[in-house]
Amino acid sequence: MAEAHQAVAFQFTVTPEGIDLQLSHQALSEIYLSGVRSWKKRIIRVKNRVISGVYPASPSSWLFVVIAILATMYTRSDPSMGLIAKIQEHLPVSKMSTQYQAVMSAVLFSTLLWLLLIFTMRLCLKQLLSYHRWMFEQHGKMSTTTKIWVALVRIFSGRKPLLYSYQGSLPNLPVPAVKDTVKRFLESVRPLMDDAEYERTNNLATEFESSLGKRLQWYLKLKALWASNYVSDWWEEYVYLRGRSPIMVNSNYYGMDFQYVTPTPIQAARAGNAIHAFFLYRRKLNKEEIKPSRIPGTVIPLCSAQCERIYNTTRIPGEETDTVQHWEDSDYIVVYHKGRYFRLRVYQGGRILSPREIEFQIQRILDDTTSPSKGEAKLGALTAGERIPWAKAREKYFSSGLNKRSLDCIEKAAFFVTLDDDEQGMMADNTAEGLDRYAKSLLHGNCYDRWFDKSFSVVFYKNGKSGINAEHSWADAPVVAHVWEYVLATDSFQLGYNAEGHCKGEVDSSLPRPQKLNWEISSECEEQISRSLAVAQALADDVDFHVFSFREFGKGKIKKCRVSPDAFIQMALQLAYFRDRGTFCLTYEASMTRLFREGRTETVRSCTSESSAFVRALHGGEPADVCRRLFRAASDKHQQLYRMAMTGAGIDRHLFCLYVVSKYLGVESPFLKEVLSEPWRLSTSQTPVQQAELFDLVNHPEYISCGGGFGPVADDGYGVSYMFLAENMMNFHISCKHSCSDTDAHRFGNQIKVALRDLLNLLDPLSKEPSKKEESKAEVKKEK
Repeated sequence: MAEAHQAVAFQFTVTPEGIDLQLSHQALSEIYLSGVRSWKKRIIRVKNRVISGVYPASPSSWLFVVIAILATMYTRSDPSMGLIAKIQEHLPVSKMSTQYQAVMSAVLFSTLLWLLLIFTMRLCLKQLLSYHRWMFEQHGKMSTTTKIWVALVRIFSGRKPLLYSYQGSLPNLPVPAVKDTVKRFLESVRPLMDDAEYERTNNLATEFESSLGKRLQWYLKLKALWASNYVSDWWEEYVYLRGRSPIMVNSNYYGMDFQYVTPTPIQAARAGNAIHAFFLYRRKLNKEEIKPSRIPGTVIPLCSAQCERIYNTTRIPGEETDTVQHWEDSDYIVVYHKGRYFRLRVYQGGRILSPREIEFQIQRILDDTTSPSKGEAKLGALTAGERIPWAKAREKYFSSGLNKRSLDCIEKAAFFVTLDDDEQGMMADNTAEGLDRYAKSLLHGNCYDRWFDKSFSVVFYKNGKSGINAEHSWADAPVVAHVWEYVLATDSFQLGYNAEGHCKGEVDSSLPRPQKLNWEISSECEEQISRSLAVAQALADDVDFHVFSFREFGKGKIKKCRVSPDAFIQMALQLAYFRDRGTFCLTYEASMTRLFREGRTETVRSCTSESSAFVRALHGGEPADVCRRLFRAASDKHQQLYRMAMTGAGIDRHLFCLYVVSKYLGVESPFLKEVLSEPWRLSTSQTPVQQAELFDLVNHPEYISCGGGFGPVADDGYGVSYMFLAENMMNFHISCKHSCSDTDAHRFGNQIKVALRDLLNLLDPLSKEPSKKEESKAEVKKEK
């Protein structure tokens, strides 16, 4: 009860002499400082909304316009062409002097003129950002039109934009013509079908295009006029939130720590620095001091809407559909260790605790010998199992009393932390298998020691390694990766550790202890926890993972072959899959549509007629010059598809929304039903490095991340995540299921390695196996 008493500001006792009132000055001080912090944040939000609201102008530009108008009036000229006089006639105050009325009218006119200029500038910027022809121009050859466009974008973009400054200027996602989408769809499935199958699909598509498609398109265009993005809300609801299967493995994804180094072997110290860095990022986020994301090497901004729900966000289960709940602010995190949940306040006296103080608090949790409450240890399994049982259990057992208070504490926390007793990462005696185990641990853990509903959970292992597991509905991987990159860089290059491996700074030993959450778990609830755990454990055990680094060459050598690195990898994956399975499959590559307001992702269908022709030619032993020509055609086609997906001319999101409209209207479409039932047996995604400037890879090449990955999308398919690191290294994360006899993650990984070598030898015949000198450069000292 001591922890509970620390949270009470006053106590009173009724005695025969009256009421004995005891005030806790520390608690009252904390309440006061918390209120001050809250009001400061509100003021900052209002200020930022004003600044972003008038962007690309600035609030100070209003004063400039007012002074300019007043100055012209005193020179006996009327820039308003009589409007100021009209405003003066209709001013409600008649007792003012004529001169004062004239000044007031001029100020009102200046304000209206200023707002009109802002609207015009924003409209111009929106039209400029709608221009995408630059993306389709040959690399290194910019047209005159594009040069003029770049100059205009720079002019209209203003200075020092805040994180959300561009939101009002981003164009809306366009709705493609049904005819164009159907045509591109038929092109994408041609290499996967024989003549009879293709003819049947073509007939279905033609019938849809000429009849039902027109009606559905009308409703979709109506939505596009009304909504800021015609895809995103339906995508979040129907693809993520309405899914009733476990989100662990099927939806959540993970990110890894540095590959070759561990900044400190002390678990509590690593947690201290990282948690402090997470809150530093949140403070920058709240102040909108984070620079808006842009397409690398350009001035083109990307939508930042997904950043709003990074922290203080939880997915709430429902019987029919889940919801994403976001709270404005939380000054604490919830920490899980050895079956117990602790509430750890990260603010004290109106400030963020120092890394050393957080380490001190984390160590208190590690040293705590309290036993878990009845049913508490594996409570998190509810978030790992089926959604409907979890929704029913939440309503029945966690909707009131002590359980509700403790659950609210978890769901409203800034984020979730797990202190894991295992050791993970690359071990000197088990390098390859170590990464595989590390990936599985981050993806699902023990199925009960993560809170999979939180926007993200951070895991700190016994040997100082760390990682992140993220829920997918609220945002896509690049948003989480941006936070994770900042935390890793801040942890190692800014905060650092002392000689003993502890966080730097001093400790205030009077800090209140972390508060253990209490539960009253009934036997019925325990039975449901066990059932959810059994479902989750079976799913986790079925996942096969293989993570490896490819260090023979990287994007540097690929670029010298005048090929897009991403297209190179995609062609290698097509070749590897064909060799692995003897056929081609529908391939998903994630592309982003954040060039548009509230944009998320689009699908690039990487298996094309061109890529299939190239793979068959290379596999069939055709001459090298023929294979090179076919490879160029396939990679050019892939780049074209990727650019089209980014600029709103993709296939799958449009067809998905047409399908949703058909369901609302209660009409059946055999064409749409068949399209959306196709399995993605090869699901791929590139994890880009967004903040390379934070890492000094020249002097510290060992500080590179392993990247991240996800579970297989199809039961008989592969999930492949890849990442380019510096110029000479690539990391791959491959997942599949043991229950499918046709898939094997390690076998497919070996096929990818062979395919990468074969493609480089084809494009650069002079390239040989890496020399000993190159190998020594590529090899980095492994941690003990």
